[in-house]
Amino acid sequence: MKIGKYIGEVRSELKKATWPWDPKEKGLKKYKQLIDSTVVVIIAMLLLGAYVATIDFSLQQFMEFLTTGF
Repeated sequence: MKIGKYIGEVRSELKKATWPWDPKEKGLKKYKQLIDSTVVVIIAMLLLGAYVATIDFSLQQFMEFLTTGF
């Protein structure tokens, strides 16, 4: 019975939650904010990854130059 009580509590808490979309809307319009946020996160991850890769490559080349000479 603990599982049933847990599921009931989860449902009641989810009903209290505020969702970022209008429940009356249908289709992809309903999830516009979610999709937009996801795109922003993916772009930010790509930019951060490119930045870290550039810094890593630069430091690697610099360390090779210091240790091997020319």
